[in-house]
Order: sequence, then C-alpha cells, then structure tokens
Amino acid sequence: MTGNCSDAEMEKLMLALAEGADDAFAQLEALVSQHPTDARLHFLRGSLLIGAGRAIEAHAALREAVVLAPAYALARFQLGSFELTSGEPARARRTWEPLDAQLPPGHYLVLFANGLRDLIEDRFETAITHLEAGVAANAENLPLNGDMQLIIAECRKQLGTAETADEASATSLLLDQFATRGTMH
Repeated sequence: MTGNCSDAEMEKLMLALAEGADDAFAQLEALVSQHPTDARLHFLRGSLLIGAGRAIEAHAALREAVVLAPAYALARFQLGSFELTSGEPARARRTWEPLDAQLPPGHYLVLFANGLRDLIEDRFETAITHLEAGVAANAENLPLNGDMQLIIAECRKQLGTAETADEASATSLLLDQFATRGTMH
C-alpha cells in the first residue's frame, strides 16, 4: 500500500495509543510499513521514540516526516525543538526557517520558534514574550502549551539568578528541561 493511511486506521491507532495497548507501537510500525509516505505516521513514530529515549531513531522519524511533507508545520517545529534539545541549536534554526514563510507571524508555532531562537541567544525576556504570545495563540495543541509554560518558568527562574556566577546557558536550560521529560507533542 502507498499513500496515507485511512482515517479509520488512524483513529484505531490513536485509540490504542490512548489506552496504552501493549501492541500500540507494533500497530504504528505496521502502518508505517504499509504507508511509508504518510508523514503523520513518521511524526507520531518520532514523538513516541522521543518518549522512549530512542533519540537517533526519533530524529530519523521526525526528519522523514518533514522530508515527506515540508509544509507539515508541527512536524517541522518538533524536529527543530528536538534538534535544539539535542544540543544542535544551529540545526534547529535552519529547520524552523521555513515556518517564517509558511505561516503568518502570529501563528503559535512561529511565536514558539521565535521564543526558542531568543532563548538560544540568552534573550530570556524576549523569549518569555514570544512564548507567552504563542501560548495565548495556541488553542489546537494544548500539550505543547504545557511544554512552553515549563520553558517560560525556567526563563523566569534564570532571570532571577542572572547575576550569579552559576548562570546557565539557554541551551543547557533546554537540555536539562527535556532530558527527563521527552514530552513535546
């Protein structure tokens, strides 16, 4: 089979994942095999692999989603976020670049990417402004808002300790933040 999986197949998979079915990941793998050009499946696979701590496979799956569907904005944002939290800020910037042309400036993914770009440059106040604006604009991916709220809290904490000798870099903040979580959706 080629092309995208059917809505019924996707619904069945999402239900299995939501219920924590033992064979949910195997179902996903089967669908990826049957529909190798379905970017949504590669994106979902990458997200699950991040949560499982399988970083190399996760990166490959997210990258495949973006290669298959360059306009898949959420996959592009998540790939860049993964690259950033993997210690590759320059790569993350390049991955996010097309979002600026693809989406309007007030779109939550553009605002989140701008906030993370600010964070890379240790511009905590501007990062907070962009991230908060993104949270306010995002009504479609609420788990992502939760992740951004955690970054905002870390930025605020950093601003409170900015004059200490132990100031952390923005990249190390993100690496610490997501090293134990792996929850970006």
